[in-house]
Order: sequence, then structure tokens, then C-alpha cells
Amino acid sequence: MATAGATKVKGLDASYYTVKDLARATKFYNELLGMEPTFTFGENVVEYTFPDGETFGLYRTDEWTPHGGLLFSVDDIQKAIAENKARGVKFDGDGHVEETPVCHMAFGEDSEGNSFILHQRK
Repeated sequence: MATAGATKVKGLDASYYTVKDLARATKFYNELLGMEPTFTFGENVVEYTFPDGETFGLYRTDEWTPHGGLLFSVDDIQKAIAENKARGVKFDGDGHVEETPVCHMAFGEDSEGNSFILHQRK
């Protein structure tokens, strides 16, 4: 059972994936997100901050394990799948779109083996 503490989390400042090869992963996400990093720190960190203030980052580490669970919002999921498949991005079911009552989702894999989801709200 959860109990209320003195400190309440008020939001999520950033979501990160760990990567083996930061340069390769940065190239992948530059193309997937359609933007350049908004922040870099040495040879270990890049961040992409979206117009609404949400931030996605990459962190190079020698103790890498694949992660997943991030949903990247797109306006046209079919177009986003086609563009990314054309540049070699792997999608589950060759780009099959899962439909739920509130959205459409396509499950993909980045250059490092992390999974991500292209997500279009209805």
C-alpha cells in the first residue's frame, strides 16, 4: 500500500535510454525525431527537448541493457512507419499497427536494441 510522503513527485523531467554507441544512437534518433539534440554533455549524453518541454535523452554506458516503453507521438502513423522502414528501422510484424480504443501504435527497435513505439492518438 502506498503512503503519502512529505515530497510529492510533480512530473517527469526526462526519459532516457542507455546506449552502447552514442554517435550511432544519436544519428538514429536525429532521423526518427526529425531534430538535432538540444543539449550534449561530453561523449556520454545527448538530449532532445520537445516544444512542450518534455525531454528524451541518450546516455552512453558500458553497462548497457535494452530498454523500452517510450511512445513517440506522430500525426500520421502510416507515413511515419513508411519513412522509417525506408531508412531500415525494424518494426514488429513488419510495421503492423496495433489499434486500441484511444490510439494506434507501431512497435520498433532502435540502433542499440532498445524498443520504442510510434504512437498516434485518435
